[in-house]
Amino acid sequence: MNQVLIGAFIATERKRKGYTQKHLSEKLGISDKTVSKWERGNGFPDVSLLLPLCSELDITVNELLSGERVSEEDYCKKAEENMVNLVREAGESKKKIMLSALVSMLVIIAAVPLFVVAGALPMKDWIRVLLVVIGFVVISTGIAIACILDREAGAFECPSCGTRFVPEMGEYIMGPHTIMKRKLKCPNCGAHRYCKKVLTK
Repeated sequence: MNQVLIGAFIATERKRKGYTQKHLSEKLGISDKTVSKWERGNGFPDVSLLLPLCSELDITVNELLSGERVSEEDYCKKAEENMVNLVREAGESKKKIMLSALVSMLVIIAAVPLFVVAGALPMKDWIRVLLVVIGFVVISTGIAIACILDREAGAFECPSCGTRFVPEMGEYIMGPHTIMKRKLKCPNCGAHRYCKKVLTK
């Protein structure tokens, strides 16, 4: 999905209805910052808000996902395109998550022998230090790559309001986490909760 195109479409349709961002946000029970974020292309409405948003703007979900008004002749074609795009996005997110896990495993496979050799075999101190430093560089680089891939794969869903969002890198790294959940602050409702990883934004 093209979030920038969809955001511009939401803004156009909101203005056509004569609503301000605040007016629309009040009707949907969300903050005007959330509407602003959608319109800038930095976020996408939660699934639970799709029908109410479309109802307020007098558009269909298909038109929202297309980012434009759709004629009756093009409706089925656009619906198929939107479905394919959602499946593709989920597939790409899965690939990024798998690649992130693979990078993590390769880092362990590459770094552990360096530490074992540095600690177990007799050698000059400078060589031992060099092996340890190389091991830490490999681990640091691998963790950074794995974090970038995992953060960009899909989004996180707030359990309080259902908003899907991609956190800032600093918040992502510092957030305590389990395999599929990370403690983050929701940009919509402000709740600081364990948010579930989802494959689509």
